[in-house]
Amino acid sequence: MPKRVLSGRVVSDRMDKTVTVLVERRVMHPLYKKFIRRSKKYAAHDEANLCKVGDVVRIEECPPISKRKTWLVIERNGAPFSPMAVG
Repeated sequence: MPKRVLSGRVVSDRMDKTVTVLVERRVMHPLYKKFIRRSKKYAAHDEANLCKVGDVVRIEECPPISKRKTWLVIERNGAPFSPMAVG
């Protein structure tokens, strides 16, 4: 089974090696047939602390890293994310 990949915006980078990512999705209302926005926050692993608030990132499912962190940042602002490229 492939790993899930979500796209969202970083809303918090205060934690060490962790960012909070807000993922929005559009769902149709069952009665009114109008699209409404639903959002959820995910804690994602950012090994090099490169992500800042406002960055658009892609996160991928991974085995649990901590109690609530089961996502990994794989792309930042459209560029592939490489935690080893810290200079």
